[in-house]
Amino acid sequence: MPIRARAHLHKRRRAPLAALSAIALLWGSQPAIAQQADPLAPTGAWSANVDGAALTPPMGWNSWNAFFTDLDEEKVLASAQVIVDTGLAAKGYRYINLDEGWWQHRREDGRMLANTDRFPSTRTPDGATSFRPFTDRLHGMGLKAGLYSDLGRNTCAQAYMPDQTNLPRGTMTEREVGLYGHIDQDIGQFFDEWGFDYIKIDGCGLRAYGPESERVMSGQYRALDPILNLETVALSDIPAVKGLFGEVKTALMRYNPDNDFVLSLCIWGSAHVRAWAKDVGNVSRTSDDITPHWGRMLTNFDTAVTRELYAHPGSWNDPDMLFIGKGDFDADHLTEARSHFTLWAFLNAPLLIGSDLRDTPQPLMDIFGNSALIALNQDAGGHQAVLAFDTDDLQILVKTLADGDKAVAILNRSSAPVEATLTAAHMKLREDAAIATTDLWSGEGASFTGEMKVTVAPRETRAWRVRGSRALADGMYLSELPGQVNPAVDGVTVPEVDPTIHRAANFGTRGSGARPFYTGWGGARADSTPYGRVLQVAGHHFASGIGVLANSRLEVRNNGHRRFTASVGVDDSAQDADNEVTFALYGDGRLLARSEPLSRGMPAQELAADIAGVSLLELVARSGDAVTGQLSVTWGDAALVQR
Repeated sequence: MPIRARAHLHKRRRAPLAALSAIALLWGSQPAIAQQADPLAPTGAWSANVDGAALTPPMGWNSWNAFFTDLDEEKVLASAQVIVDTGLAAKGYRYINLDEGWWQHRREDGRMLANTDRFPSTRTPDGATSFRPFTDRLHGMGLKAGLYSDLGRNTCAQAYMPDQTNLPRGTMTEREVGLYGHIDQDIGQFFDEWGFDYIKIDGCGLRAYGPESERVMSGQYRALDPILNLETVALSDIPAVKGLFGEVKTALMRYNPDNDFVLSLCIWGSAHVRAWAKDVGNVSRTSDDITPHWGRMLTNFDTAVTRELYAHPGSWNDPDMLFIGKGDFDADHLTEARSHFTLWAFLNAPLLIGSDLRDTPQPLMDIFGNSALIALNQDAGGHQAVLAFDTDDLQILVKTLADGDKAVAILNRSSAPVEATLTAAHMKLREDAAIATTDLWSGEGASFTGEMKVTVAPRETRAWRVRGSRALADGMYLSELPGQVNPAVDGVTVPEVDPTIHRAANFGTRGSGARPFYTGWGGARADSTPYGRVLQVAGHHFASGIGVLANSRLEVRNNGHRRFTASVGVDDSAQDADNEVTFALYGDGRLLARSEPLSRGMPAQELAADIAGVSLLELVARSGDAVTGQLSVTWGDAALVQR
């Protein structure tokens, strides 16, 4: 990859060394990006992860929400059998994932031993234990097998469960069952020897076992200085956390030459993971754990819904497992349960059932089996839904499908009915042409022209598949294609908390409340500035476009379009009124077009180029001086067209 800026970029337009160093720090030791002296220099290569078996979001079942650590073989296999017998497996639910509760302890030679009392099939004559009979059985049922671990020495349940039911046994060192210091050995054992296909890796071991933690001071566990902080991103050692996950990825590639694996990163949005998980793994948690409460579901939804440009085929946002089956999402709350499932489908979130399937009521099984919503979640286009209308009470999400159709969801977050108006403009369709709709829950068809009035009950999410004539007749706006846009460098140098996320009080009222702590505020957005404002340059509003910070580089896959067009400029919302930004378009690493230096208040400038035969575009917005304050830039009406 290039290690310096292209020669045609004038010296005075280069970001200063201090600014580039700040960007590089956030990327830590990532092999492809951080080794570049100039992270904004075009590479001609797509850098988001494509390894592993997650071209569509993983689907299946996870043991945690149903059983916590009270896990055993009978419960797991019974749930797997239900998935097969009910036809859910045939609809895509393949992964049967063991969460905490499967292990006995770590042997002196480092080998992990399974809990043979809970998993009898793991017994071996030599006492070494093996999950191979268990995974072989799941594979024989046409399913896949998943396992849980932690990136530290110890796990989340060891740190936070009020009792030690079914946790690792033995001496202090024997109970150190996390990956820390054993990454290659454990991944080899889990995948090559035992035959697992999926691993979920928590991060509690990197944050909960400091010298002053209660369970370390009591002598239960050995101290490990925290390198991960859930509340304050500045206290996380981002390069160190990324480096450990990089070691896991390397081991997975070594022991899975067929590329049949899924790596799930579970560090809850911390350590600026939004910006780099998409380059390392297949699934990345955006939030703390979900609970069976409407407010908590909204919290987890909010952590993922504005990250539409950080999810692509091969790497997905994960607002946590489905909690349908308990609390606000049980059989007495079908409206909420359907909303939960609908929203996860539109987010392209993993669809991992969390209920005890041995006694799940049929109405909830019907929700899991909604073929129309599963098809949206598994659509080959890989485009996460984009917010077309956004308020505290009601939101409209629009998702582009691989065949050109759209899917639309209207979420009523409130406790009162809402009369909503869905417009052709929300979907970027023509206002003077008929739009056909199919309700994704009832299957009923209808049509409208221009706009449609909709009544949305409290906590309801209405959803349709729609077909109509496109407003942009010969192409697609980039904001319709988030799965083809990768923020390789998004310009965020100081990660901030996101104040827009719903703060639920589901963990009780001790302490000072749920304060904002999720990092990533200021990332690239579709049809919005990085901070949630409408896109606007010199008073001109853009209904379509990409908002990002200066000193950014966006990678865009081109699937046969012949021309790129955009109107570029510094957004009116930018705090920095002085610094200039130069916009450049590259195709397969070659400069295609470049703007004049632009600052806030200057009219948008057209940037267009012939892209016939180009596979990868790179959109670079470079500031020539040290940025003071937020410097938001807009790629207005950015589109791939045929003319």
